[in-house]
Amino acid sequence: MESVYIHIPFCKSICSYCDFCKMLYTSRDSLRYLEALKCEVEEYYLGDCIKTIYIGGGTPSVLNPEELAKLFEIVDLFKKTTTCEITFECNPDDITEVLIDILKVNGVNRISIGMQSFNTEKLIFMERISDFEDIKNKINLINNKGIYNINLDLMYGIPGEGIDILKKDLKMLLKLNPEHISTYSLIVEDNTKIKIRGDENIDEDLDAEMYKYILKKLKSKGYIHYEVSNFAKDGYFSKHNLTYWNNKEYYGFGLGAAGYINGFRYENTKNIDTYCEGNYRSSEALLSKQETMEYELILGFRKVEGINLQEFFDKYEVNIQEAFPIKPLLKNKDLIYKNGYIFISPEKRYLMNEILLKLI
Repeated sequence: MESVYIHIPFCKSICSYCDFCKMLYTSRDSLRYLEALKCEVEEYYLGDCIKTIYIGGGTPSVLNPEELAKLFEIVDLFKKTTTCEITFECNPDDITEVLIDILKVNGVNRISIGMQSFNTEKLIFMERISDFEDIKNKINLINNKGIYNINLDLMYGIPGEGIDILKKDLKMLLKLNPEHISTYSLIVEDNTKIKIRGDENIDEDLDAEMYKYILKKLKSKGYIHYEVSNFAKDGYFSKHNLTYWNNKEYYGFGLGAAGYINGFRYENTKNIDTYCEGNYRSSEALLSKQETMEYELILGFRKVEGINLQEFFDKYEVNIQEAFPIKPLLKNKDLIYKNGYIFISPEKRYLMNEILLKLI
């Protein structure tokens, strides 16, 4: 294992669309949680040399300096390469000089900011706060402290949003000139505020139009589209997320975290009391060869370059076309073969789930 995900479930407020494992922040819960997190790492970490660490949530930036010190004591338990990519998720309003100094001294070299939008109506819908000038100043602060790898999140497909609103959001985002951009079409998930109040996903044709506009606009500005929802300047692909998409094994620590170790995929409990009592796992399963190959497709086809046929054969000792009904999808151009790779047709990437259902 070369990658570690650490989940911090605490937030100042709960966004209307969020279905991640999260809860409102209290200092009492955060301190006992960090103690349990340290115990989990000490129990399950096998001493591997780690190349990427991703600290997500929730909202890791909600932690105060004392709690951050405890968090980075946990991070220090891992052996790390000298070039280890350490990503830390931040809400814009949490970013201060004190926070960035703490992150910098503890080796954080990549920051992901949950911007989501600059449109007032969208922000009200999502129950978020975001301001262009504020984020611009925060990015300047981060750069001035010596961190130059920044991701910005953009959410689109909000009910009532038209293509013109998306265009304005993208225009303002590009003025911030981030190294990496993650874009997400809103999906109304169970157990979210928007689901409870009856909101629905936008029309599929409009969603496809928005996605295609994003591809065209970001490509014109020099961003490389390397995964279905992710774009980066050359040299700034997310090394950590590529661990997932390449179906490599990784540690997942913390409440609700998932991991993949020695052929086992597992999920942690989402109950903080259960977790703090030391009962971390809620499920664990050893994958069969067939299940592992299915994950290879589900994750590998998220990459724009797709799946390398020789690497698949070397890994599983089977031709991918013998394991899955690839040929009909090549014939109808759902899939494309080129230079030893099979990938989803660029015109059909927004239909990825439907294409995967034909395969698995």
